[in-house]
Amino acid sequence: MKYYLHYYLFFFLIIFNSQAQSETQSDSINTSVFSKTLESGYLETKYFNFDLRYLVKYNQYEGFRTGIGGVTNSNVSDVIRFEGYTVYGFIDDAFKYSFGTGVRLAKKTNTWLNVNYTDDLQETGSSNFLTDQRLFQLFEPRLINIELFHKHITKAISLEHQLAPEILTETQFAQSKIEPKYDYNYNHETLGNYENYKLSLLTFSTQLSLFSEFKQTPTGIVETKSGFPKFTIQYTKSFSNFLKSDFGFSKLDFRAIQQFKYKKEALTEFVLTSGLANGDIPITHTYHAYPNNVNKETILQRFSVAGTNSFETMYFNEFYSDKFATLQMKHKLSPVIISPWLKPKIVLIYRYAIGNMDNINRHENITFGTLEKGYSEAGLEINKLFFGFGLSFAYRHGAYHLPEFGDNFAFKFTFNLNLKK
Repeated sequence: MKYYLHYYLFFFLIIFNSQAQSETQSDSINTSVFSKTLESGYLETKYFNFDLRYLVKYNQYEGFRTGIGGVTNSNVSDVIRFEGYTVYGFIDDAFKYSFGTGVRLAKKTNTWLNVNYTDDLQETGSSNFLTDQRLFQLFEPRLINIELFHKHITKAISLEHQLAPEILTETQFAQSKIEPKYDYNYNHETLGNYENYKLSLLTFSTQLSLFSEFKQTPTGIVETKSGFPKFTIQYTKSFSNFLKSDFGFSKLDFRAIQQFKYKKEALTEFVLTSGLANGDIPITHTYHAYPNNVNKETILQRFSVAGTNSFETMYFNEFYSDKFATLQMKHKLSPVIISPWLKPKIVLIYRYAIGNMDNINRHENITFGTLEKGYSEAGLEINKLFFGFGLSFAYRHGAYHLPEFGDNFAFKFTFNLNLKK
């Protein structure tokens, strides 16, 4: 029953919001403010912008996770900002929090020096790019089913800098204490056996938007037209025996996004993501391929929400890699106009992942496979059937096809909310 509580809450919020929008159509100011709030993910007040990401979430480890957070705005200062959040998980009965400050060194190049302290959870195997823009989702599909988290207490200092309008960079040095919230040991033949560990990480990240258009505004450089392809490159180095760091390893991550737009809203998109890690790297900092399927017996028991760029037929914790690559291809057809209020959008999808792991025997008390044979799935989405809801179908085929037909099949719903006027 707990598994479905978040869905019920989500359905209620969507219906309530849809009703609220229909009741305020005559009030363009209120509707505009409401849409802007949901689109940006911030509830703006005179001095402080509340971050809606921290209001309520749900996952398998914390259960419901609720809290408050945000950042000061320009009415407080144009050159300094303060941000933070605190949240509480009802199942693990624990508070998590973060606080920090940033100082603007140069407005013209969006240069900020930031200092942060965080005591929170992170999904094991997740890999993020520092230069990715903050993303707000009214509903985060994968989060509900995630089971493996590690706690991290991290002190970080970072520098954001726009070398040119098309080149965004961020450099960060962080010290972290890592505590996996599941039974896990990293057993190295010479370093020893570790349940918890410390890391000192230096990360360089660069995002290249060479085909986008930009303009200089009073608040800095703003992208006015998104162009493709876009590239992101990130290098991370963990230093052993530096500031009591336990492991030495390196990671090189890469992502390329290409889009081709056609008439009548048709679109083809390719997303290539890869990662390569070398050295003594624990499971927490390896890679997964963003799986989004729960390990339950029947198709209907696995019914959940499809993600944006996740493998819908791949089970959580099924594969981990220290070197991997994924290719995702989507072709969005023009809307099928059935009536003025029913214009479903059909999306054809193919996903492929390949990977491997060295020294797999070092990861104890956790069982997983590798992707050296190549993982394939094909899918179909029918979006925006009702209040932004749609349906998703995906099928696992190829080298990792499972003996039982139903275990290869994923049936889910989708949600796409367009807030722009």
